[in-house]
Amino acid sequence: MANVQARRNKEGKIISYSIRVYRGRDPGTGKQLTPYASTWRVPEGWGEKRARKEAQRQAVLFEQRCRQGAVADGRETFREYAEYVLKWKASMGMRHLTEVHYRQSLERVLPVLGSMRLRDIRPQHLNRLYQELLAPGARADNERAQAKPQLWEALEERGLLGDVTDREGKRISLERLRKGQAVKPATAQRIAGALGLPVQSLFTLLREERTLSSRTVMNCHLLISTVLGQAEKEMLIPFNPARRATPPKREGGDPNYFQEDEVGQILKALESEPLKWRAAVYVLLVSGCRRGELLGLKWEKIDWEKGTIRIDCAMQYAPDRGVYESAPKTKDSVRTLRLPEEAFALLEEYRQWQEAYKRCEGAKWKESPYVFTGEHGGPMNPSQLGNWLTRFEKRHDLPHLNPHAFRHTMTSLLLFSGVDSISVSHRLGHSSVATTTTIYGHLMKQAEDRISGKMEELLAQARQSAGPAPEPKKDPVE
Repeated sequence: MANVQARRNKEGKIISYSIRVYRGRDPGTGKQLTPYASTWRVPEGWGEKRARKEAQRQAVLFEQRCRQGAVADGRETFREYAEYVLKWKASMGMRHLTEVHYRQSLERVLPVLGSMRLRDIRPQHLNRLYQELLAPGARADNERAQAKPQLWEALEERGLLGDVTDREGKRISLERLRKGQAVKPATAQRIAGALGLPVQSLFTLLREERTLSSRTVMNCHLLISTVLGQAEKEMLIPFNPARRATPPKREGGDPNYFQEDEVGQILKALESEPLKWRAAVYVLLVSGCRRGELLGLKWEKIDWEKGTIRIDCAMQYAPDRGVYESAPKTKDSVRTLRLPEEAFALLEEYRQWQEAYKRCEGAKWKESPYVFTGEHGGPMNPSQLGNWLTRFEKRHDLPHLNPHAFRHTMTSLLLFSGVDSISVSHRLGHSSVATTTTIYGHLMKQAEDRISGKMEELLAQARQSAGPAPEPKKDPVE
């Protein structure tokens, strides 16, 4: 039953009634939930008896709406409700890496929205937040520390030719500083503390005016929209203000892919590289796999007779978990791919090398089912592939290489050769052809132009092979 309390002014006259409806307790924590609350104001000229009777009637109606779920309370703060939503989504099977990215965005959002009640958030609050996030002050890494000559003098005096160890016994790499690059102020502070000198005497603090990318701000908007969208579904707020806000447009950019001559240069350069990396990059190119899918490939998922590989898991990395195996990006990402014979010849050669290498490693080797492993076995950290490609690119003076560019390159080669978009979409593991069209629309247009030009050539060749054209028939004269 609803609780009704009269509110009086300084003269003792009843001006309104507070109506509260008990909501029960949180099933997870056992804490009592904040009651639903409403205020009914007494119209001017009403007597107390009439007002009390009407307040009781309003309380019954309000309680009915509460029980029917038609009341938007929205008293919880954005911080409290966002935590509830993320935990709930995690319990419903949200990918761990998605939660990690959501929480990274949440850290940027909470300073502004954290203490606001859900019901008080308006589109203009979100628009102001996006403007603040696009300002230089929103980046936490704009301050950097550049080494002074005094740092190298101090290291030389102490006979420290390599890295240094801080007061907690942790090693601090000086590789970036030796290359003339700046480091974080916190790193500079640790180095100065290890040497027992003021940080100002060893480093120059620099300030850069870089801003967050529009993509980062858009990710914050997606988090806010997810949280407030759930609040709308649960009838805590009447509408989702994120739908009426104006986030920055995500910076567009055509997928980075290699031209045919560049693919040739890459394949030529691979011939002088270790077998493990030759096989990894070649499979990456001909399969169009995502980075994590390649590193999640298992030997048992290779069908040597049919010439196929089965993609059904992916390798991921999260700071709180380390390297771990997860499901592919979508259910359609689970797929079977046919690869060229050259790929299987390379994989077989690599498999034999791996067996010999395992025997050399002995007890150091960590057994695992994965095709491409870390240095001593076990799963490979996904960043290792990108780091190796960067070094490979510099060694051979190649264009910028990243794992996803090989996926785009396979797509462009297939489209330009006339393969239909449905087949390409299946090979990529997209959930629909619309996804493929959205990402590769410009490539499809280029491919269509090329195919149209090719048709002209084919028709011209057909005419030429047919010999001279017969004399045209004359139309009868009426």
